[in-house]
Amino acid sequence: MENIEYYYNMIENCITNLGADPKICRGEKPGQWDLKKGSAKVWIDIWKQEGEEYGYFQAMAPVVEIPKMNREAFFKEILEINHKLYGVGMTVFENWVYIKTVRELDNFSEGEALAMLNRIGNYADDYDDVLLKKYHAGTAPLS
Repeated sequence: MENIEYYYNMIENCITNLGADPKICRGEKPGQWDLKKGSAKVWIDIWKQEGEEYGYFQAMAPVVEIPKMNREAFFKEILEINHKLYGVGMTVFENWVYIKTVRELDNFSEGEALAMLNRIGNYADDYDDVLLKKYHAGTAPLS
């Protein structure tokens, strides 16, 4: 695996290619960035496992809060959407649905990183409004 800073630079190049300033997108810790793709927030993490030689890339975007009503229909639709997605998946964490991808850093390329960031951002931007309108009509989800 390359030095972790190599991957930090690669992600910052991707952020620049997406039209954002990586310095403004940097998170609290090295290897963290936050950016916007339309109405979607995209969170990016690069990290190395403590005491290990390998590391990971993760990108995720919050899509919608799990509704209090129509939960069965909601989860059925989430599973149906999940089946159509490429290289990412919908997950549930702390009462929210996210679109997420995780990948090892070995042999990770800038082109692949850019494609994954575009995919996460585009899917989240597409589905957040649709699901919010359908399952939270007339109510604002908590954020």
